[in-house]
Amino acid sequence: MNAFTALLRKDLVLHFSNRRAVLMSIVAPILIAAFFGAMFGGDSKGPAQIPIAITDLDQSALSRRIVANLAADPALALTEMSATQALAQVNAGKLRAAITLPPGFGKQAAGALFGGPGKPEVALHYDPSQAMVLPMVRGLLAQHVMQPVSEAAFSSQSPVVQDLRAQVQASSGLANERRSALLAMFDSIARAQQPPAHAASASASANVNVNAAPGLGIPFSTREVAATSQLGTQYNSYAHSFAGMGVQFILLMGVDMGVGLLLTRRMGLWQRLRAAPLSRGQLLGSRIASCALIALIVFGVVYAVAIGVFGVRVAGSVAGFIAVLAAFSLFTASFGLMIAALGRTPETTRGLAILATLLLVMLGGAWVPSFVFPPWLQTVSAWTPTHWAVTGLDAMTWRALPLAAALLPVAALLGFTALFATVALARFRWEE
Repeated sequence: MNAFTALLRKDLVLHFSNRRAVLMSIVAPILIAAFFGAMFGGDSKGPAQIPIAITDLDQSALSRRIVANLAADPALALTEMSATQALAQVNAGKLRAAITLPPGFGKQAAGALFGGPGKPEVALHYDPSQAMVLPMVRGLLAQHVMQPVSEAAFSSQSPVVQDLRAQVQASSGLANERRSALLAMFDSIARAQQPPAHAASASASANVNVNAAPGLGIPFSTREVAATSQLGTQYNSYAHSFAGMGVQFILLMGVDMGVGLLLTRRMGLWQRLRAAPLSRGQLLGSRIASCALIALIVFGVVYAVAIGVFGVRVAGSVAGFIAVLAAFSLFTASFGLMIAALGRTPETTRGLAILATLLLVMLGGAWVPSFVFPPWLQTVSAWTPTHWAVTGLDAMTWRALPLAAALLPVAALLGFTALFATVALARFRWEE
């Protein structure tokens, strides 16, 4: 029993003597749990607003009221802009959807409320990678259109109601019971509002079908178009999933490089290399270069499988796609080296690497799309290198954007690479 107790005590002492490793094992689950808790309702301010754009080509009193109602909705972040600008923003992933109210919308929508022909068509362009937002935008649009349209249609002074009443009275093919019921409805509208309604002369050109089935309908139709279809490409969900998972596992490969570096140091190989006429920068720089080259080759093979088997296409700039892969490979090498320099021992580095990698991958939108994050978490996400890697790869594949769209992600990744490499070179110790 004494021997058993001594062995048990030995294991406990060895484990808790590495305070950094113990700290990482405690901090990692706390931070990851806090991340998911904040993302799925932990934020008292509620979910992030959905950024959309609207183009009002009608400019009627009714369409302007619809725009104002949408702008006041707390679930939406609405911006008015031209249809061309809005579509470009949706293509780039900066907006979730773009609504276009057509000319004559206000005049046609009130008459279409009663089921007549000639419904105005509202164009709704959306980001196909975030199609789950489409039903919400569609529902909010219907809500904010129905209220002003129904008020306009049931106003006693509305030309639509006046024209309908005149057509009902003049119609010879309408059954008497049906005519009486419709006229009673118009009389009720007139009595419920002040001043009383006055009869208006019938309009021969009105496009309202008085023989239509009773009841109200949505006074407009929507033409829902995936934004990328305008560029001749279709959204492939594998493109985003390969970007996210590729980023995650390439980062883990960089961490393995860092741990291997520490194991090499523990075996005394670094002291032998230092005896050669090699500088500190040459030794560590060669590790960064080799790791970056391996990462680039592995990522290239991963995308070759994605292209050959899953139909992923580099629909944007091929040069931009290669530049993003190369920049992320360099970042991976500097990330692994920095984790090794900060961890100091293989045991601590593994715990620190798990924490850092998971947080970077989650915050970057590789697991869960960043648009579902709370507003403050979306701001944090924009400052992570993984966000720029996934954004750049998406832009060059299914978003079909030009080379210019890759410049900012590449610059951000190279900036993080320089920062992490500087920290690694400054903090790396040649002896454990």
